[in-house]
Parts: sequence; structure tokens; C-alpha cells
Amino acid sequence: MTGRYTHAVVRGVPSSLAQEADGKIELARAQRESGVYCGILRQKLGLQVVEIPPNEDLPRGQLTGDTAVVIADTALITRPWIPARRKETEGLQKLFEELKFRVFEITDENATIDASDILFTGTEIFVGLSKWTNLRGAEMVAKTYQDYAVSTVPVPGDLHLKSFCSMGGPDTLVIGSSDTAKKALKVMEQLTDHHYETLTVPDDPAANCIYARVGTKTNVLIHRSADEYPNSVQVFQKLTDYTLVPASCSEVSKIGGCLTACSILISRKVEI
Repeated sequence: MTGRYTHAVVRGVPSSLAQEADGKIELARAQRESGVYCGILRQKLGLQVVEIPPNEDLPRGQLTGDTAVVIADTALITRPWIPARRKETEGLQKLFEELKFRVFEITDENATIDASDILFTGTEIFVGLSKWTNLRGAEMVAKTYQDYAVSTVPVPGDLHLKSFCSMGGPDTLVIGSSDTAKKALKVMEQLTDHHYETLTVPDDPAANCIYARVGTKTNVLIHRSADEYPNSVQVFQKLTDYTLVPASCSEVSKIGGCLTACSILISRKVEI
């Protein structure tokens, strides 16, 4: 079921992150934001958090959500477009095997894929064709997840598909208001036979949220904070049947990160 999770895989923030984004990242703030984020996963969602230690050789390693696609009982370890990031996937195969997943790894040197370009709706998969994820990468997703329809969505510039959209519920897409977001939504609507409700927010980055179902009745939405995107938070506050949890990721957003990129959320009845 959409939003049902038991574990989260995260990686600590290395000091080397401060050298990214032309040195504009505030390291202490990034570490605080990461700590709050992990606390939310534990305390608000009740997840078992698997923490991978920070690695100074992997300045963007905090963005674990780019390194694996996890759907049902299958994990696909990605092949990031940035060569220096490919070492971030080391050790993931063992971790997922311990959790009793079927594990596949992209070894095709012509394929590139960041998992931030993969939007699983619960019924189908949309793959952003972007700077980061190419058609060969999308083909690897389709080959791995043959039980689901897989469609591709063009994404321009330096963006990922989930830079401006995410799932806000079992059949709800949260989408930004930019022309890029509107065009992507139109493409997705043309490619699917499924009806999705849409929640439109004025700020594209705020459209990246984490939806989780906790217990039998509680819908939780982790969203960007009012300090970052006050107008979008006003839209979220209309979701009166949700528990709303603000979380900031201002520093990793400077390197294209977002809330969903800071963890790999998985559902498994296994202790590790």
C-alpha cells in the first residue's frame, strides 16, 4: 500500500559537503537539518532508521534516495550520472539482500539513472528523462519492474522529475506551478489510464513531499517548512485530515537535493 514503510536508509552528512555548491553550503545547518529529518522518520513515522556513516569521499552521499529504487520486494541499485557519485551505491546490495529483497544493479555503461527521476504512484512508474537519467536507464527500470506500466516524462535543465512533484497520498499528485511542472503533469495525464487527484503548490521545490500511512488511520505528510516556502505551506494546511510535519532541507537543496532524496524508504518485516 502506498505510504506504508518500516525502514529508512540514510547516510550522515560529511564535512566535505561544505565544498559543494561553490562553498555556499552551511555545514552546521545541513547537519542539524539531517538530524531533525532522521528524528522525524523515527518518531513521527515509527521507522527503523538504518544509518550509513558519512564518507568524506562522498560529499553528496547524504542523498541516498538517488541510489536505489525500491518497489514491492525488488530493489534496483542505480547508476548516477555523476561518475564520482557511483561509489555511493557500494554496500547497498548487501544491505538489501539482508532485508530479503530481490536486488538488481545497473551495470550497463550506457545507462544513467538517479532515483529522484523515478515516481512510483502505487499503480505505475513514471521515469523522468533528464540530464541525470537517460532512455537506457528508463529501459532498465521497465525491465526490472515488469509488473508495472513504465512511462517516460521529459524533464529539462538540471531538474529531476521529483524536483517538482511527488505523491501526496494513494492517488494524489503534489505538483508545482511552473511551466515545467505543468507540462510534465500534462504528459503524465496523457500517458495514464488512472485518475489522480492533484494538489498544486506555488513553489516547485515544495511539491516534493513524503507521504506516509502510519497505523490504520493516520496520513502523514512531511513537507518543506514555512521558513522556506510559506505560500506552499498554506496549501498543505488545507489538508485537515493529514498530520503535517514540516522539515527543512535548505542546504542540500543547493545541490539539487530534496526531501525524498535524503532517504530510501522501504517496507520489510525484517530486523537488521
